[in-house]
Amino acid sequence: MDCPPEYTVEPMTRAVAVRIDEWRYDPPYDFYDLDADPADRAAFVDESTWPDRRFAVSDADGLVGFYSFDPSGDTVDLGLGMAPDRTGEGDGEAFVRRALAVARERYDPPRVRLGVATFNERAMRVYERCGFERVGRTEEETNGGLYEFQWMEHEL
Repeated sequence: MDCPPEYTVEPMTRAVAVRIDEWRYDPPYDFYDLDADPADRAAFVDESTWPDRRFAVSDADGLVGFYSFDPSGDTVDLGLGMAPDRTGEGDGEAFVRRALAVARERYDPPRVRLGVATFNERAMRVYERCGFERVGRTEEETNGGLYEFQWMEHEL
């Protein structure tokens, strides 16, 4: 069995945000391209949202992805994304577990929550292996349409 990758988590920088903004995923995952929703993109590249909330994740081979944390009450909302060339390689579980460790270290919440487009069963399986449970579905306006999202929570 291969050793899980060691991830370095550092505050977001302009250079990294520009690289992430250029990521393009193959369909149907192109739903996650930042330019698919101008409001989401604007929020992501807004440097005022970065301090202690947006982080670049790297390993020995370079940029792996990002984590976004939004603390609210007893819950931290987690947003995350892996570089298109790093998805489907079997590192998703380690990537998510590292995000949970960062949430625990920085915010110490009782609960972490995330939303995932319901078509993305691959991601939901990874989240469930990491201890997330499906807690409800909503329809959200994004990417120029109305899409269903699965909400998942992990009790820390």
